[in-house]
Amino acid sequence: MGSGEARAYWIVSPRCSEIRAEALPAPAAGEVLVRALYSGISRGSETLVFRGEVPAGERHRMRAPFQAGEFPGPVKYGYCSVGVIERGPAELAGATVFCLHPHQDRYVVPVAAVHRVPQSVPAQRAVLAANLETAINAVWDAGLQVGDRVAVVGGGVVGLLLAWLAVRVPGCRVELIDIDASRAAVAAALGVTFVAPEHASADADRVFHASGSSEGLALALALAGDEAKVIELSWYGTRAVRVPLGEAFHSRRLALCSSQVGAVAGPQRARWSHRRRMALALALLDDARLDALVTEESAFDALPALMARLADGTQRALCHRVAYR
Repeated sequence: MGSGEARAYWIVSPRCSEIRAEALPAPAAGEVLVRALYSGISRGSETLVFRGEVPAGERHRMRAPFQAGEFPGPVKYGYCSVGVIERGPAELAGATVFCLHPHQDRYVVPVAAVHRVPQSVPAQRAVLAANLETAINAVWDAGLQVGDRVAVVGGGVVGLLLAWLAVRVPGCRVELIDIDASRAAVAAALGVTFVAPEHASADADRVFHASGSSEGLALALALAGDEAKVIELSWYGTRAVRVPLGEAFHSRRLALCSSQVGAVAGPQRARWSHRRRMALALALLDDARLDALVTEESAFDALPALMARLADGTQRALCHRVAYR
């Protein structure tokens, strides 16, 4: 016997989405049935997918766990789900878990795909786990050191989490840089210094770029000190990006490197599994200040209209949380 019906969010074609019903199988041995409480929208990746901007050559690497369908659509996509286990092994009964699953009200996955949320972390905050995992990986890629001067260009969720992590490293001077002055209040809540681009300090040891714009990347390179490393987290999809590699880029021996969460950062890869990294992210969410990153919440049924507004910029939010009733 099956587990009844589930409702899932699907991108039917670029800029067109809907909620569909689908049959839900009964969990087999080694599987769990999860009832979703909340999911989070990762704006950068998900709006890019919604607009149909995944390059043909990257469609395989861009697949999310438990994705159904193919880019550009129809496709079921997403990876920030928090729920309660309704059926499965006795030791997990009723546990609150995080899963890299698309937006769906109930789903069946292997036990190994769920991560228990610590009791000290509210389910509402746990939707930040995937973004925090991305930030952790970038810190590892950067080789951040005690006392480094750090610039974070781009005050979205990942940028704010990066700055929050970096400011906890002893001796680090950290600046979060964004053109949106409203990010200052959130940065202050996290104990991070916010500055406008024109007031940013130069000669940084490590620069993280997460603004998703060519202008932000140019600023990141300009803020880097001699022989410094710039870590690029923005993903542009099919958009062309202007990178200013002339002038003093070579003479100052700057390093520009990508950071992507799909693989554990090189310095840690021999010892850290994806599961260990996710456990760290969930444990670090035990900080009530991080609630400032979740700025809006909508019902699951509103997701198709909401995604359209997020994709065209008419609705701005940091982390937009989806609630299942």
